[in-house]
Amino acid sequence: MPFVHPAPSFVRRAAGHRADLGRPAHIQRVRWLVLVVLCANLALIALDATILNVALPTLRAPGADGGLSASVRQLQWINEGYIIVFAGLLLTTGSLGDRFGRARLLTCGLAAFAAGSLLSALASSPDQLVAGRCVMGLGAALIMPATLSILSNVFTDDRERRVAVGIWSGVSAIGSVSGPIVGGLLLSRFWWGSVFLVNLPIVAVVLALVFLYVPESRDPSARRLDPLGAALSILTLVALLFAIIEAPTHGWLSPAVLAAFAVSAVLLIAFIAWEFRTGAPMLDLGFFRDPRFSVASLAIALTFFGMYGTSFILTQYLQEVLGLTPLGAGTLVAPQAVVFFLVATRVATPLAERAGARAVITAGLGALSVFFAALALCDSGTSLGVVVAITCGVGVGMGLTLGPATSSIMSSVPRERAGVGSAMNDTTRQVGGALGVAVLGTILSSRPTDDESVTTVASTPSLSGLHAAALTAGIVVACAIPLVARYLPARQRAHPRTHLMRDAHGQSSAE
Repeated sequence: MPFVHPAPSFVRRAAGHRADLGRPAHIQRVRWLVLVVLCANLALIALDATILNVALPTLRAPGADGGLSASVRQLQWINEGYIIVFAGLLLTTGSLGDRFGRARLLTCGLAAFAAGSLLSALASSPDQLVAGRCVMGLGAALIMPATLSILSNVFTDDRERRVAVGIWSGVSAIGSVSGPIVGGLLLSRFWWGSVFLVNLPIVAVVLALVFLYVPESRDPSARRLDPLGAALSILTLVALLFAIIEAPTHGWLSPAVLAAFAVSAVLLIAFIAWEFRTGAPMLDLGFFRDPRFSVASLAIALTFFGMYGTSFILTQYLQEVLGLTPLGAGTLVAPQAVVFFLVATRVATPLAERAGARAVITAGLGALSVFFAALALCDSGTSLGVVVAITCGVGVGMGLTLGPATSSIMSSVPRERAGVGSAMNDTTRQVGGALGVAVLGTILSSRPTDDESVTTVASTPSLSGLHAAALTAGIVVACAIPLVARYLPARQRAHPRTHLMRDAHGQSSAE
């Protein structure tokens, strides 16, 4: 009977379609669809990075009121555990993707992310939720570098790759801004676990699309693994992030924080020494001699320092000074993400082709510096229209900076090592962002309010703290401008090595 065999027939057709992904001509036909799938993965990670924030007050509520009775410290670790695992593993997972296959690690990452989401949604205690979030961090670390490295291998034309990177950068902003809005809508109708369960159907659809459309790619040289380098990089980043995250709570000069910074410095020196010594380094430190890699990485790190830091203080300002709800605050900054996306996809790439990446990134950093500092003009009487105008100005700066800077990094590394290049790009974002939240958050909370003495630490954010933090963000970002203007090449060219894709049978195909 004809209806007895639909499933095997579908499986055979899907397997045949998967086999076609090893053919370069087929890859070129579906490359824009591949970009959509990769951006869906990225949007999932970006959404999750911010969706939980609106649920934190609910998690602190007693169990009888639908919460987990979480302490302030436990709430911190629900976020910190995710960040430390995510950022700490990025370099290692990027290198593993180059070695074992980026689509394979992307699939594993989606499975881990779904498992962590389910564990988090079913958690009955704060400690269980922390564990679930750490599993989600592992999944995110596998997904994030794979998306950009696959993109770099699928788009072989330099101009198309720059356009694709601009879209990739813009989608991350849309996902981040959507988090509080989606979270607020879910919490208005369901319990706190819904902010995690919403990931499961998304992951199911994305997994199917990855299987059908995303080609496998890897380093054809099958380089040896560098387990010691991987271990040293993980320990270095974990110690550094722990120090950064804990500093605002315990003090930047507290023994625990200073010890963590010292440990991270020692481990970093050991990592550098080993990577120079070993014959198959996980991270080729020679990449840093190319300003397209090193200077662009610095520009991204300082941009995320300002972005994450000012987003943190802006949230405090909108809710505690202007009296907006979390959902209202999230909605108010949504235009910033739209502007970012439009500038990154419609303006930055053609402008970089005409004026050069150096000029565009410099202009973007200048806009960011000005508009970050402009937040220092905000007070309790500032209209919402002014706030939206300033945040849209930040969106313009982000759109001009991040796409061309990311393209600069990826053009400086051979495509067979795209996983490491992507991981470095992602690591600078996470470390810069964590440092921005820590430093600007400390400045925000340490300035006295009008009715406090100068020696008293404010229990709530003050306008003087907001102004000082905003000016600091502007100054820090401005520090990157002369370095970019002096050292970054005006034009970006892709690495000259041959583009290689692996087909379904593991054979390489030159493009």
